Amino acid sequence: MKKLLCLIAIVSASVLMLNGQNTHHMWSVGAMGGTNQYRGDIGSDLFKLPFYLYGGLTGGMYISPSFDLHADFSYGAYGHWNNGGHNFLTDKIDGNILLRYKLNDGHVLPEGIVSPYLTIGLGCAMYLDGRNFESNKNDCLLPMGFGFKFDVTEQIALQYQFLYVHTNHDYREAQWTDRNQNDRFFQQSVSVVFAFGKSQFIDTDGDGVADELDKCPGTPSGVKVDANGCPVDKDGDGIADYLDKCPDDFGLAAFEGCPDSDGDGIIDSEDDCPKDKGLAQFNGCPDTDGDGIMDKEDDCPKDKGLAEFKGCPDTDGDGIIDSKDDCPKEKGLAEFNGCPDTDGDGIPDKDDKCPKVFGVAANKGCPEVKEETKKIFEQALTGIQFETGSDVIKRTSFGILDQVVKVMVENPEYFLQINGHTDNVGDPTRNMDLSDRRAASVKKYLTDKGVDATRMESKGYGDTMPIDDNNTVNGRAKNRRVEFKVIFEM
Repeated sequence: MKKLLCLIAIVSASVLMLNGQNTHHMWSVGAMGGTNQYRGDIGSDLFKLPFYLYGGLTGGMYISPSFDLHADFSYGAYGHWNNGGHNFLTDKIDGNILLRYKLNDGHVLPEGIVSPYLTIGLGCAMYLDGRNFESNKNDCLLPMGFGFKFDVTEQIALQYQFLYVHTNHDYREAQWTDRNQNDRFFQQSVSVVFAFGKSQFIDTDGDGVADELDKCPGTPSGVKVDANGCPVDKDGDGIADYLDKCPDDFGLAAFEGCPDSDGDGIIDSEDDCPKDKGLAQFNGCPDTDGDGIMDKEDDCPKDKGLAEFKGCPDTDGDGIIDSKDDCPKEKGLAEFNGCPDTDGDGIPDKDDKCPKVFGVAANKGCPEVKEETKKIFEQALTGIQFETGSDVIKRTSFGILDQVVKVMVENPEYFLQINGHTDNVGDPTRNMDLSDRRAASVKKYLTDKGVDATRMESKGYGDTMPIDDNNTVNGRAKNRRVEFKVIFEM
C-alpha cells in the first residue's frame, strides 16, 4: 500500500509541475532517458560499465525569471557489478521535486538560447524486487546537481541534467560492508522538452515581464527591455536606447545620449576637435594662446601671435616674426634681421660700441676721435706731473690740463676715463692708493674748470699696468702717468 501511495504521489507531481520554458509558456513536459550509477561503500560506478539504464518523464512550472519548480519521474535498473562478487541488481521507481535556479536570468549570466542552472530538491525511491537486499526498505532522496537547457525553438528544447543523490539507508550492498555510510547514486539524463500554455500574469505594458516583476512599468510598446522590464541601455549612460540618439556610445542627457568627449559643451558629431576641449566659435577646436587663431591653423599654438604670421608672434612689433628676429624684444630693421640701429650709423646696436652716438664701422660704431685730441692726450701722458709721493699737481701741468678742459667743452658728446698709474717702487698697496688719489685730483681740476663731473670717472691702477721696463730710470718715468680715454657712454 505504501508503495502504491508513493507511486501515485510521484505521478501526480509529474503531471502538475511541468518544466517552465519562459514567461510566454508557463508549462512544459518532456521525455527523458539516462543511467543510474551506484556510489557507496564498495566503490563508485560513475562513467563505468555496465550502464544501468532508465527512462521517465520530466515536467515543471515557471515561477519567476530566476526560478522554476520541476519534477522527474523515472523507472529503470539500478545495480553494481564487481568481479569480486560484491554485486547487486534491482528495478527502481523514483521521483524528485526540484527547485531550479536559472543562471541566465540577466543577473549572473546574460539571457540566451543555452540556459545553465543549478538544482536541489527532495524525492523518494521504491525498489521492486529484493535481490541481495531487503526489498521492503524504500529510500527518501536528497538530489542536487546542475543542468543545461538548449532551446531548439520557442516551444522545443533539449536538456542535460546531472544529479548526485543521497539516500537515508545503507543496505544496497547486502551488508557486505559495515562502514555505515548511506548509499548514494548518480543520475544522468537527456530530455526532450515541449513547452505549452500561456502565462497567467498581468503585463500591463506588454513588454513580456509581469507587472509584479517589472521595475519599469509603462514602457512604450515595442521597446526592447531587459529581465527587469526596463528599456535596454547598451552603452550604460542612463539613457534608454529608444531615447538615445547614440545608443552605442556613452553620452549625456543634454545631448540626448550622444557624447561630448572633451567636455567643451559641443556634441562630438558637431565638434571638429572632439578630443580637445575647445570653443564654439571654432567648432569645438581650441585656441590655447587666445590669439583668435585655432590651434590646428596656428604655427605657434602656445604663443599669442598675429594672423599675418599664422599665429606666431612679433613681440617688438617691427613687422619681423620672432623666429626670424635676432632682436625679438627690440623694435628694429629688416636689414639688420630685426635689430635696431639707434644712432642711425648703419651699425646695429648689438654690434655698436656706441649705440647712441653716430660713429664709424672702423671704430666699432663709435665716432672717430679727432687727431688734435689724440695729440693732447699723448702729451698728457708725460706732461702731468705731481709732487713726489703726493697727489698734488705741479703748476707745470696746468697748461696741458687746460687743453683737456677745452677738448671736453668743445665736444659735449665725449665722456672721459681718467686712469692713474705708478712705477713699482715702494709698497704696491700704497702705490694703488697714490694712483687713485692722483686720478681723482685730475678729475677735480677739470671739474673746477667747468667740466661736468658726470662726464668723467677716475680710477687708479697702481703699478699693475706698466708700459715700459721698471728696471730703468726712463722706464719708471713713463710708467708714472695719467691716461685719458674718450668714451661715448658711461
